[in-house]
Amino acid sequence: MRFRKFLPPPLQPGGVAGVFERMATTLTPTEAWEPLPASRWDASAAAHLLRRTGWSATPAEVARATADGLAPTLDRLFPGTPATIAKPDSVTRLREYAPEYVKQLAAANPVEKRQLQKEARERSQQALQDTGLRWLDFAAQPATAAQAKWVLFLSDVYVVSAEKVKNAALIWSHFDRIALHSLGPAPELTKAISRSPAMIEYLDLNQNRREAPNENFARELFELFLLGEGHYTERDIKESARAFTGYRQRFGEFFYAARQHDYGEKTIFGRTGHFTGDDVIALAYRQPAAGTFLPHELAKFYLTDEPLPAAQLEALGAWWSAHDYNLRALAQRFFASQLFFDQEYRANFIKSPVQLYLGLVQDLNLDVTPVPRLVLNPLRQMGQALYNPPNVRGWVGGRNWINSATLAARRRLVGALFNPLNEDKLNADEIAALNAARARGETKFSVDNAVFADLAKLDPAAAADRLLGNFLAAPVSSAFRDTVRQFLTSGAHDDASRLRQLRRTATVLMESSEYQLC
Repeated sequence: MRFRKFLPPPLQPGGVAGVFERMATTLTPTEAWEPLPASRWDASAAAHLLRRTGWSATPAEVARATADGLAPTLDRLFPGTPATIAKPDSVTRLREYAPEYVKQLAAANPVEKRQLQKEARERSQQALQDTGLRWLDFAAQPATAAQAKWVLFLSDVYVVSAEKVKNAALIWSHFDRIALHSLGPAPELTKAISRSPAMIEYLDLNQNRREAPNENFARELFELFLLGEGHYTERDIKESARAFTGYRQRFGEFFYAARQHDYGEKTIFGRTGHFTGDDVIALAYRQPAAGTFLPHELAKFYLTDEPLPAAQLEALGAWWSAHDYNLRALAQRFFASQLFFDQEYRANFIKSPVQLYLGLVQDLNLDVTPVPRLVLNPLRQMGQALYNPPNVRGWVGGRNWINSATLAARRRLVGALFNPLNEDKLNADEIAALNAARARGETKFSVDNAVFADLAKLDPAAAADRLLGNFLAAPVSSAFRDTVRQFLTSGAHDDASRLRQLRRTATVLMESSEYQLC
């Protein structure tokens, strides 16, 4: 029996609308953000929470969350003190080398200068790859998956791009800065971001001078970080740009160039004073739109492509502003809410490339392969190059993840994970990285039969149910389930053949349109 031909057609570019058909929620704005009743907390709800706050819903994690309850699970996923990631040595070296590099560059002739610049680009590229792999390792761990995804969400609001910043040490520092403030007061995070050396480079704060204010940062602060379009004036932008004059970075450290600051009076949001950058941020958080902007972005990143009703957002925004814009409080309110668990929002969201990859790693009990071109390149081919969003608006996501090229890349990724790693095609550096990972106890870089050992002991019907329940977010039709059962029965005459059938079934399921949804 050919299993693949019996499955529903794969997700197609431009043809995804059908998977989003749901009954509209009837929750009032007040009901929407009330906690899910304990009577409705079950394995299905736990799986939905884990897939949306993290990457997958493995049986062990679902069982743990179901037993613990919703509130304790959220306390664990979003702890009071954020976890941190160890800095790669290549990032440390890159930062330490910066003063010497500037000195050498100043003394170099044109030929030497080009060589120095080439070497600097290579150092930065290596550090950026190490940063990406280090983050993926951190994100793949169930204990820190939700925190990693939360930082990824915030970085999709406070966007910088390695392509423009051109310094991996600054990119590392920016993400570390977000992580440190990710579960505290949002105004403090925004102030920290205004001092991020990567942001200073990305939005040209280094060029913001008293005599000629640069408006890039002030404009994006209001439009893309805090308020959204229509909630500020051009004068607010121009006056706020003056308040941020003097913000600089040197060798990866923020410093305040006092002589470049405009100390004059400024009128912003109808108030006049000798405002600083921090004052501007405080004034912005007093605007009603500050309460609803981040919740809108939160729903777009975690819940639905379609905007939530204005009344629901306003209710959450009012609650959040009354709780001092605390980010941990917002996360726990949002992910505990009746709206979040409403059937309208189950299994209706296309996985990002990062979620697809890390979901596969968790579902298949794999380690992140420490070879950049085998991990970071597939992410780029699927449309999500780490640390390089397409523009200041970040990743659009949703249906935009799907086109013929990215779908083919998704299928290739699955195929690569189900095939043994060909070490003969690795270079010396890649072999060394692989051996170092193995020395740390990381050995599972492709799917082995041990993943299916327990399933092979079950009868085909039970094995099919387990596979479908473990890997797919949405319930499947009876015909779909029967096809899987029949395929597992066909040709499975001994242990070896049963394992082969299970591998083939898992491969096809993970290439299917259903697996692309969470």
